[in-house]
Amino acid sequence: MRAALTALFALVAGSAASAPVLSLPIDCELGVNCHIQQYPDRDPGAEFRDFRCGQLAYDGHKGTDFSLPTLKAMQEGVNVLAAAPGVVRGSRDSMPDKYYTKEHAEDVSGRECGNGVVVRHADGWETQYCHMKLGSIRVQKGNRVKQGTILGEVGLSGKTQFPHLHLSVRQNDQVVDPFDTSDTSLCGQAGNSLWHSELPYVPGALIDIGFSPNLPKYEDIHAGSAKMNSLPAESEALVLFGFAYGGLKGDIMRLSISGPNGFSLSHDAELEKNRARFFRAYGKRLKQAAWPQGTYRGTVKMIRDGATLSEQSTNMIIE
Repeated sequence: MRAALTALFALVAGSAASAPVLSLPIDCELGVNCHIQQYPDRDPGAEFRDFRCGQLAYDGHKGTDFSLPTLKAMQEGVNVLAAAPGVVRGSRDSMPDKYYTKEHAEDVSGRECGNGVVVRHADGWETQYCHMKLGSIRVQKGNRVKQGTILGEVGLSGKTQFPHLHLSVRQNDQVVDPFDTSDTSLCGQAGNSLWHSELPYVPGALIDIGFSPNLPKYEDIHAGSAKMNSLPAESEALVLFGFAYGGLKGDIMRLSISGPNGFSLSHDAELEKNRARFFRAYGKRLKQAAWPQGTYRGTVKMIRDGATLSEQSTNMIIE
């Protein structure tokens, strides 16, 4: 497979003019309530790189992953939209929404896409939408769709460990990177894009931050149930966490808390290796009768090479 990867991104000669013009395939606002977690892998060997020569990819990845921040967001419902007009080639809507593990690898073998839709466009082009929510598919084979037609909802089906839409773009069964259709990665310089409007490239950022009465578990942060808007004054601890993606070795997550009566805490957590998704937390245990009542403010910064890459703040009330 790796020997053929350099050919996967090659366009058929003279076909660029017939390529579909794509719109955002998910009903969210990038950088606000969703983000691009991974891009197609542009490295022909055992390593990986995205179209900007960054690390938002993994070896052999053939699509773009539009990620939701939490399972809670998925459960509330986020629509998947047709990126371009066409005819539905096929769909699947029978697989459960659950985290992929080695224990049920056989259940998804040959069906790694999970629930999804394939839309055929002109001149051998097609788009494929994967990991959609069970029971959400609204179209079937033969249906004609417009750009923006609702196909279903983002889910957790197939081979995935976080709620997202995986979008693959192909021409004549050849994978095409919609951010740069050239046959080599140009690191974002002079590449041809299929997007109607340029989508921002963010090399890493905070997904969410929040306060917790103890050290939160990753699964609770990922579920969206870890953060609290208020805490009782007798809480065993006061903890601030930051949840992020695209972390590189040496990145720093700075967590700061301020509150009543001059309360102040700050901590720098340095990333020991590259992390696709990760969290860090810092706080203080209760050593007095109760926490001072009032509003506490938490600020988290993701810092790379001395510059702030991403920053979020939130308030929490001790009652």
